[in-house]
Amino acid sequence: MSSVSYHISSLLEKMTSTDKDFRFMATNDLMLELQKDSIKLDEDSERKVVNMLLRLLEDKNGEVQNLAVKCLAPLVSKVKEPQVEVMVDILCTNMTSDKEQLRDISSMGLKAVIAELPLSASGLSLTANVCKKITSQLIGALGKQEDVSVQLEALDILSDMLGRLGGALVAFHSSLLSSLLPQLTSSRMAVRKRSILALGQLVPCCSPTLFSQLTEHLLKELAKNPQTSLMRTYIQCLATVSRQGGHRVGEHLEKLIPIVVKFTSVEDDELREYCFQAFEAFIRRCPKEMSPHVATVTKLCLKFMTFDPNYNYDDNEEDEDSMDIEDGVDEESDDEYSDDDDMSWKVRRSAIKCLEALICTRRDLLLSFYSSICPALLARFKEREENVKADVFAAFSTLLRQTRGSSSHHSLITASSEQGTSREEEPAVTLLKKEVPVIVKALHKQLKEKSLKSRQGCFCLLTELAYTVPGALEEHIPVLIPGIVFSLTDKSTSSTMRIDALSFFHILLISHHPQSFQPHMQMLLPAVLTCVEDTFYKITSEALLVTQQLIKVMRPQGQTTTSLGFDPKPFIQEVFSVTMKRLKATDIDQEVKERAISCMGHMVCHLGDLLGTELQGVLGIFLDRLKNEITRLTAVKTLTLISASPLKRSSLLQIDMTSILPDALSVLGSFLRKNQRALKLSTLACLTALVTHHAASIKPAALELVLSEIPPLVDESDMHVSQVSITLLTCMAKACPSSLAKISSSVLSGVFKIIHSPLLQGGALLAILDFLQALVVSKAINLGYSQLLKSLMEPFQSSKSSADVIHRQSYHSVARCVAALSSASPKEMPGTVTSLIQQMKNSSSPESARVLSLLCLGEVGRSGGLAGSKEVQGVILEAFSSTNEEIKTAASCALGGMAVGSLNEFLPFMLKEISAQPRRQYLLLHSLKEVISACPASSLSPHVESIWALLFQHCESQEEGTRNLVAECLGKLTLVNPAQLLPRLKQQLKAGSPLTRSTVVTAVKFTIVDHPAPIDSLLKDSIGDFLKTLQDSDINVRRVALVMFNSAAHNKPCLVQGLLGTILPHLYKETQIRKDLIREVEMGPFKHTVDDGLDVRKAAFECMYTLLDSCLEGLDVLQFLDHVEEGLKDHYDIRMLTFLMLARLVSLCPAGVLQRLDRLVEPLKATCTTKVKAGSVKQEFEKQEELRRSAMRAVAALLAVPEVERSPSMADFANQIRSNADMASIYQSVQGGEAGGLCPTESMDMS
Repeated sequence: MSSVSYHISSLLEKMTSTDKDFRFMATNDLMLELQKDSIKLDEDSERKVVNMLLRLLEDKNGEVQNLAVKCLAPLVSKVKEPQVEVMVDILCTNMTSDKEQLRDISSMGLKAVIAELPLSASGLSLTANVCKKITSQLIGALGKQEDVSVQLEALDILSDMLGRLGGALVAFHSSLLSSLLPQLTSSRMAVRKRSILALGQLVPCCSPTLFSQLTEHLLKELAKNPQTSLMRTYIQCLATVSRQGGHRVGEHLEKLIPIVVKFTSVEDDELREYCFQAFEAFIRRCPKEMSPHVATVTKLCLKFMTFDPNYNYDDNEEDEDSMDIEDGVDEESDDEYSDDDDMSWKVRRSAIKCLEALICTRRDLLLSFYSSICPALLARFKEREENVKADVFAAFSTLLRQTRGSSSHHSLITASSEQGTSREEEPAVTLLKKEVPVIVKALHKQLKEKSLKSRQGCFCLLTELAYTVPGALEEHIPVLIPGIVFSLTDKSTSSTMRIDALSFFHILLISHHPQSFQPHMQMLLPAVLTCVEDTFYKITSEALLVTQQLIKVMRPQGQTTTSLGFDPKPFIQEVFSVTMKRLKATDIDQEVKERAISCMGHMVCHLGDLLGTELQGVLGIFLDRLKNEITRLTAVKTLTLISASPLKRSSLLQIDMTSILPDALSVLGSFLRKNQRALKLSTLACLTALVTHHAASIKPAALELVLSEIPPLVDESDMHVSQVSITLLTCMAKACPSSLAKISSSVLSGVFKIIHSPLLQGGALLAILDFLQALVVSKAINLGYSQLLKSLMEPFQSSKSSADVIHRQSYHSVARCVAALSSASPKEMPGTVTSLIQQMKNSSSPESARVLSLLCLGEVGRSGGLAGSKEVQGVILEAFSSTNEEIKTAASCALGGMAVGSLNEFLPFMLKEISAQPRRQYLLLHSLKEVISACPASSLSPHVESIWALLFQHCESQEEGTRNLVAECLGKLTLVNPAQLLPRLKQQLKAGSPLTRSTVVTAVKFTIVDHPAPIDSLLKDSIGDFLKTLQDSDINVRRVALVMFNSAAHNKPCLVQGLLGTILPHLYKETQIRKDLIREVEMGPFKHTVDDGLDVRKAAFECMYTLLDSCLEGLDVLQFLDHVEEGLKDHYDIRMLTFLMLARLVSLCPAGVLQRLDRLVEPLKATCTTKVKAGSVKQEFEKQEELRRSAMRAVAALLAVPEVERSPSMADFANQIRSNADMASIYQSVQGGEAGGLCPTESMDMS
């Protein structure tokens, strides 16, 4: 006998003891044994353990019974199938026993067993068998009308089982339905309610026929006009069914809605509540099918949200602005009306929740909501029932969030300072702004109410409002401030309430002008400072954030005098002492420490000149915090703030940091060696600020310590750190050149390495250009202009073999550096230009040197250094005749750069050459594109006509590359004078040639830029005409029209949002496979199929993908999914795209995808199970593998939605994946971080 069996049998023996403690301990030990993964039982032990535990369920001692139940769950996975069936049989028999205690304990046991039944493929037969056993017993138990508690337990267990294992019970669905429906008429309410829950769990996994049967039954019963309590049950059942069954209700809505509408007129509050709950479920689950009924439901909601027959609000409204004394009288009258039996509040609440669902799901009706729902919600802010009022606030907040979602996301701060600039305001925001005074009027009094829930609701709503329309509360600030102060100082206020009040106040301060708050400082400061001294750390932390903002309000950046009539002096001591107390404390929460440092930093930065002798003490504490590992990052940021303080530059009394500079510099230097990237970057920024503003106070010796740490940071492995380090070096070259000389050699080698790196671009390149210019100007190091130039160009001078290694990007970087050096020392420029020209003319120079010389000439020319040099034009023409492609391309870039620098000299020459030299046209057009892109509109204006005429001569070129260049030039030229040129582009659409039309449409694509531009309003009016080319007879014109539409939808969705209704049918038409565009080509003995429509379809599906991100509200998701479904069966490229789309749709609108799930599963399954024919080429295998992975990503995204596996077809597919090793391994690999959406590498590049 093995040791395990022996141990178990000894425990079983103890379980038969007469002493309850022995039985308890033995059962407890058995439970611990069963929880171990390692335990293995033989057949005999299994039988004994099961029998013993089932016997213990009838034990006289309750504690032993409870433990025996807990043992059943782990036992399921440890014993074989027959034993599980024995357990289930006995538990089911006990369920119908007469003893109540045994019944209860057995039902707990059954629930535990159901929760442990395996879902994996290997355990499915066990699960199915056990479920059949349980179900047949439970259906029997339901029939026993005499004992309600048996029925209740049976219904409870059925709900559990259907919820977890609905798929395994398919065979029983029909009998379950016929057993559950009669229970809806039970005389006991509890039985009805549990039957409704069980039906709710059955709905998602049952077949469409059964679902229709259930709905028909409900309709039939409701049509009989049953008694009110039955009506309630049926309507409640309807609401649950539509919540759980979702989209399936859609096809029955036409019959359901009139019935539910009819029942709202029955005088029964609970029935009405259930009717509105049903409406809410319909709206959330079937938004599309509800469209025709939205008006009816809205009307009913608006009617019943004010339904309060036992209370009269009229007196309130008349005296709305009366004195506060009357509030007391109102409250007493409140109590007179309050009636325990009054259920009307439930009707109001459900009507309001229904409206909220409508606002949530129908973003497209937002503007109409402002005229219908918004005033009604505002009028209900006076609601007397606290719970209902909370729902009114929640619904209004949803309206605000939807408004914010439709307008582009500006940040709060910019919105308040640049309001009205650049962007057109969304119509919904305009409507909301008109309502702001009404909102404030309705809320400001409630901010002083006793009810915490109301106040909290007000603050949450006001916070949403401040986010949605920053700056809109400007004129209402005096009215809101008393309410804020009341919540901060009122003794009965809870902590959460204070935190809410503080966070609203913080947002208010950020999003409005400081001047609005200055007059109220006397009232505000004491309240906030009391919160800083609060014992709860979250309140302190939030209050410090507000204090920091108030310090900025006392003296906004750049304002030093008290010219605006506000003097911060009286408040300084008070703020200082409270903040100082928190700053000195070391035994406080990390967040409070950091915010205290930051708050005091702002105080020194804005008001340092008024702190007098206290300042040095504060700086000393900052130095301590800098040395502490936990607070060092915050301290570094704070020192950066202080050293860049505007006070130093404007007032006589600057912030004197000499006392802490030597120590601070050595600590900061040591931070540059640390691995923590955020600390490194903040330290570099801090050092830059110190060197820029306090160079005079820094001793060279202290600086050299820091300097020695910089060379290792200048490295291409982290470009951002390199950029910030080089910016610091530039500041040093300007402020203290002598110190820089000591590390010049080690730093410069790193800088040159980066210049020659293919990764250099953007900010890092600009930092290097500044650095080189600073070196030449300050003469900080012993290397002069010529040595720097030599080091830059050296790698390009060697022979061919090493030149192969040089990346194309390095040529452009070096050329810009050469131009920067030349412009910093104008005396040297002519010599440099001459040597570059010589190098170019010298045919024995290596190719890399000649390419570089051309690019350098272009960059020098761009800064205007070649004006009047005739020789250059000859050099360029000579380069155009070269046989080497690299030299030709470089010449094209160079000519563009030179023309930008001296337009009048080079542009006529360029235009003449374009006309005269058809073979060089492509290169010259590249130069022209450079000119149009880089020149300001004012200097281009005189030449627009000649360029325009020339471009239209070439817009019908047979070469697609040339046409695209012409289109790009036309588009960018149109931006120079949109009012005049856009209509002329539109004229050209009428041209006969398809090539001209395609060029014009492509040109429009280049007028759509991703930032606000003057052309936007003109484009919005005319883009519809350009998009009519989607109906063009020429397939190529349709393709470029789709590409242009895609660009508009990606960069400026507002241009096309209003046109979706007319564009989408044409877009969807292009996604269909057209047989007439498929042809067979004979290639020797083989026949090859060519699909000329593939590119157009691809463009159409790309547009669809873009629309998901930018114009989701304008799409009918179900119609969209029909085309995605077709794409899932199309060509390889399109399937890859549609898999991405499907995964995206699952996260954006799961409800729609669930509605189409059964149709989507088949193509996914087909892709995942397809095998490539043996003997195919390697590429075929790779393609198929990529397709399967992509399809599996979509499946993983689907399976992340909880309701998906309730669909029988999807559950079947999921089991197939689990049981097939090959598919399971693909599923596992894509699940690593990609399941719920797309991994970054998979998302589509839409640039």
